[in-house]
Amino acid sequence: MDTIGQRLKTKKWDIILDELNSKGFAIVPDLINDQESTELLEAFKEEYRYRKTVVMERYRFGKGVYKYFNYPLPNILSELRTHFYGYLAPVANTWMEVLKIKTRYPKHHSEFIEQCKENGQEKATALILGYGAGGFCAMHQDLYGEVYFPMQIVLFLDNIDEDYTGGEFILTENIPMAQSRTHVIKPKKGDVIVFATNFRPVKGTKGYYRVTMKHGVATIHSGERHTLGIIFHDAKS
Repeated sequence: MDTIGQRLKTKKWDIILDELNSKGFAIVPDLINDQESTELLEAFKEEYRYRKTVVMERYRFGKGVYKYFNYPLPNILSELRTHFYGYLAPVANTWMEVLKIKTRYPKHHSEFIEQCKENGQEKATALILGYGAGGFCAMHQDLYGEVYFPMQIVLFLDNIDEDYTGGEFILTENIPMAQSRTHVIKPKKGDVIVFATNFRPVKGTKGYYRVTMKHGVATIHSGERHTLGIIFHDAKS
């Protein structure tokens, strides 16, 4: 079977990265197959895999459940983290450069994880999320500490309008001195969405400025929705 790295090489990265730069998000289509989706859904039931389970209603985060994986991560999660980082790190460095931010990201994900450890961020942030009818996720950012990567990915494990209705992926842009903008996105099963974790650069008449971004999930009307979240930095807790 081909690996995640081999599959990513076949994707149209010029288009993907252009969309990421121009919109703050992009979809990488058809990255995993139905069998792999099913295996990841089965993992949702296997509590030994997780270091922490969060019932979202308890904290007013929304309505649903998410579970943080323990290290060592399942192979497919490690592959997703490692290979996507390789494509995204140069973009992240360009974003920092045009915004005149001193932070730079190393070429390899393993080196970036060492930076996290030096800051006391050693806990896995990869997670799986599940929602039923009435479920939703409030708008938020996944930062977890002072060291963070400016992009993250979500892998979709069910088909919208078939396995569930509603539950669109929502992104908002808080544009300085202007009204906020909202993107409503409907990736299909097996797709990955790449998006800005905190902010992205936008070019204006006087140079680049920051547009703050948040993400969430619209209310699920029926069925069940599951996704896998891959965050490239680790957490303190």
